[in-house]
Amino acid sequence: QEQLLESGGGLVQAGGSLRLSCTASTSAISDNLMAWYRQAPGKQRELVATITTSGTTNYADSVKGRFTISRDNAKNTAYLQMNSLKPEDTAVYVCNLGFRSWGQGTQVTVSS
Repeated sequence: QEQLLESGGGLVQAGGSLRLSCTASTSAISDNLMAWYRQAPGKQRELVATITTSGTTNYADSVKGRFTISRDNAKNTAYLQMNSLKPEDTAVYVCNLGFRSWGQGTQVTVSS
């Protein structure tokens, strides 16, 4: 089974930007839907964004207009560009491949 590795998290001030990356150990990314989830302390895991193999994207209402999901199949990598970050975006962000494989997560902290 493929391995997923996220990177790009960190501490940023409100209004700032971060770009998360999710790199797969195989080329399976090209044949599967990719998704980003997040989980804040004491809250349930939330689906943030998805991108299909054809490039169709969907977003949670809370991030529409601020976040952009994309994929680069040649690099076996999916991305989540996060702009205009808010303190309520603070969470561990986890990528998912094909509803079966999960990364370990990357922490995003937005200070006010």
